[in-house]
Amino acid sequence: MSLIRSWVESANDPECDFPLNNLPYGVFDAGQGPRMGVAIGAFVLDVVQVDHGLDPSLFAAPSWNAVMAAGPEVWAALRARLTELLAGEAHRTAVEPHLVPLETVQMRMPFAVTEYTDFYASKNHAVNVGTMFRGAENALPPNWLSIPIGYNGRASSVVVSGTPVQRPLGQLKAPDQDLPVFAPCQRFDLELEMGAIVGQPSSGMVSVAEADDMIFGYVLLNDWSARDIQAWEYQPLGPFQAKATATTISPWIVTKAALEPFRRPTPERERPLLPYLAEPGPMLYDIDLSVGLAPEGKAETVIARTNYTHMYYSAAQQLCHHTTSGCPMRVGDLLGSGTISGTTPDSRGSLLELSWGGKEPLTLDTGEPRSFLEDGDRLTLYGAAKGDGYRIGFGACSGTVRPAAAAELPTA
Repeated sequence: MSLIRSWVESANDPECDFPLNNLPYGVFDAGQGPRMGVAIGAFVLDVVQVDHGLDPSLFAAPSWNAVMAAGPEVWAALRARLTELLAGEAHRTAVEPHLVPLETVQMRMPFAVTEYTDFYASKNHAVNVGTMFRGAENALPPNWLSIPIGYNGRASSVVVSGTPVQRPLGQLKAPDQDLPVFAPCQRFDLELEMGAIVGQPSSGMVSVAEADDMIFGYVLLNDWSARDIQAWEYQPLGPFQAKATATTISPWIVTKAALEPFRRPTPERERPLLPYLAEPGPMLYDIDLSVGLAPEGKAETVIARTNYTHMYYSAAQQLCHHTTSGCPMRVGDLLGSGTISGTTPDSRGSLLELSWGGKEPLTLDTGEPRSFLEDGDRLTLYGAAKGDGYRIGFGACSGTVRPAAAAELPTA
């Protein structure tokens, strides 16, 4: 597919994240309260103010949950109408007054997160982490090649890009200590992920094909991780407080429809999956991803580049497996892919891997070393699928690490 031209000239720039081919959904505030919008070029279109052709009640709340719940026919109708309004000069006079420059708005959470589940579904990441802690011969758990591993996280801690992230407090135990101490996390990390947003509910098990139909769209996702807190707490039940600090998502929901030209197959299986996880077609997407780290007041260094095709399990497979127990899925459920790492050292999606557990610190372009995140560091995830003369971008997914306040430490 080639670029679909718009009368919004900035949308025709091949380096623009938001061409007419994209039309991602978000919630913006231009000083008059949050409103539903669609990004186009250097602007956000106030969807409520234009003739979208749908029931106005779907846009009554500043959240895309009602539109998601309305179903795929409504999703397709809205996308077709917005494309018509922004492509044809005949609509320019009516629509142009409702364009707001992106540089003037504050982005809000684009949807209300109902539940949050995080997976562990990139083989390269799982092998890297397993090798560090269990050795190369036992890197993957015995079930990993058969099942999408995940855990239930905290929907309440999902935040939109730009929200500061405070360094967590918790119990830490060094290898040479007999007992833990209560202190700020010393090994605070990022996780480069994609998030799939469930747009339709389920009440029983669904197939992979049905799960794919339930997905409304995707966001970039940084699942901040306290590695030292996790090391002490995770046995026997897995991540808890180490993963409850914050999960940052990009402000724009890139719809599945916008990503259709970029579908790619999951990798060849090392052993056959059980039939219920079989995919009817390509379920991954060719999306370039990168991570930038900027110390406070200093320039950003790109510390990792990878691609979504490095996933072993697709979001549709993850969602299908999630329903096998009868677990109901609801509109607004968010599924984190798990850290996405490639096959080369510079394509690893976490500092844990990039610094190999802190043993091989990175050197930033500013000359500073990093094994884990320092206070004041700004982390930004970027992502885009690249077509013929256009790109489907997600916008930046960023957060700045704030120090753990001394006042929060309990006194004796």
